[in-house]
Amino acid sequence: MTDRLPIRRALLSVSDKTGIVDFARMLAGMGAEILSTGGTAQAIRAAGIPVKDVSEHTGFPEVLDGRVKTLVPQVHGGLLGRRDLSAHLQQMEQHGLAPIDLLAVNLYPFEATVAKGAEFDDCIENIDIGGPAMIRSAAKNHAHVVVCTEPQHLLRVTEELATQGGTSLALRRELAAAAYARTASYDAAIGSWFAGQVGQEFPPRLAFAGQLAQTLRYGENPHQRAGFYLDGTGRPGIATARQAQGKELSFNNLNDTDAAFDCVAEFERPAIVIVKHANPCGVAEGTDLAAAWDAALRCDPVSAFGGIVAANRVLDAAAAERISAIFTEVVIAPDADEAARAIFARKKNLRLLLTGGLPDPASPGMVFRSVGGGFLAQSRDAGRVTEGALKVVTQRAPTAQEMADLLFAFRVCKHVKSNAIIYARGGATVGIGAGQMSRVDSARIAAWKSAEAARASGSDTPLAQGSVVASDAFFPFADGLEAAAAAGATAVIQPGGSMRDNEVIAAADAAGLAMVFTGMRHFRH
Repeated sequence: MTDRLPIRRALLSVSDKTGIVDFARMLAGMGAEILSTGGTAQAIRAAGIPVKDVSEHTGFPEVLDGRVKTLVPQVHGGLLGRRDLSAHLQQMEQHGLAPIDLLAVNLYPFEATVAKGAEFDDCIENIDIGGPAMIRSAAKNHAHVVVCTEPQHLLRVTEELATQGGTSLALRRELAAAAYARTASYDAAIGSWFAGQVGQEFPPRLAFAGQLAQTLRYGENPHQRAGFYLDGTGRPGIATARQAQGKELSFNNLNDTDAAFDCVAEFERPAIVIVKHANPCGVAEGTDLAAAWDAALRCDPVSAFGGIVAANRVLDAAAAERISAIFTEVVIAPDADEAARAIFARKKNLRLLLTGGLPDPASPGMVFRSVGGGFLAQSRDAGRVTEGALKVVTQRAPTAQEMADLLFAFRVCKHVKSNAIIYARGGATVGIGAGQMSRVDSARIAAWKSAEAARASGSDTPLAQGSVVASDAFFPFADGLEAAAAAGATAVIQPGGSMRDNEVIAAADAAGLAMVFTGMRHFRH
């Protein structure tokens, strides 16, 4: 294979023209012939740089409204011909296939066209055919051809040409790998969109792609390697966030912050969510963010230390003062005013993420999880119960305040690892039990947490006294409900559907509890 490849002929055809004119000027200054098409040729020509239309080079005009312009032997033969095989060189000379040493192509903006909600026919017309074909040809023959598929690649090539007089094999291999990844992600986007157009939620072949946003220092543990990829959907959250300050985000930071922000987006009133190890340890609504913070922190002030904080409003000075009073790893919100930013700036290591918006909890989408030899795919849990959908199953119906707290608690339940038990009162969690193998254990842990939180605030009355309780799935036995009643809960919300529902309902009536069934569960594993 040839190293230090000079550029004698280049084909430039890009939709994103960032840097292309300067790149063409550099190539022309080195004596390279430049071939181009359409708007790229116009831009280069307008800059006074010599350029030859591809149709002139091939002797074949653009036809079918430009659908066919580079799908010709003169282009692909020039890209694919091996310079180290005499038979290839003889055939190239015999058939007039002039070697092309560099290809710079970025594709029709299919993903952007879909993202802006274009009509079906417009999306189809933005499926690039010639571009991916040329990219694959050039990448296959990277021993002799350099391929650029992103504007930043032009800078890499410019640097090597300026310092070494040619491109290195190492760079050509790197850019070839990037080229195949680009065409793969492009086809994945088309395949996913097309499956949706024909109503295939789970097509026979499922492909998805991501763009590297950050190589992380390590994964969940220091001996694991990790990276953060963007899926291109633009869903507000950590993928859209601008880091206003603080240290580099870790794998665990990103995972926990995502969990916190998804949870806080559930609420319409000003709300704060505090997360530790991907589980909420305090959630509250309030008249403002400062009030919501006070109520959320009261739920579990011990676990909140070193946690992740999410807000669903623009952060102000009052909220920032309270949040920064304890050690916090990450704060995420749609935005922060100048006063809040100045307060957070005192904590140099605190990461402040500003997303520009909130995700829609009801928006469609897919979530994935790897398993041995494959992965699982499912629709996002966008389920939400309303008061009208609830079924009162006990002799006593909930009061208006209990009903409001039941709906609040069940929204929180959706974001707590199963088995999940949530005690709530006054629009705030007062005890959370998460991730236990037994539901009754979750109920007891949540009650113990509420008692500990009360003692931390100088009270002997557990916070769960007079609360409501939410369970993410049905109570299989009455013992879990009886534990909640013992903790002081007065009303219960649960999916229902157990073989022992009658036993559980009877236990609720015996304790004087109101209970409603949702008919919807929120397992989160």
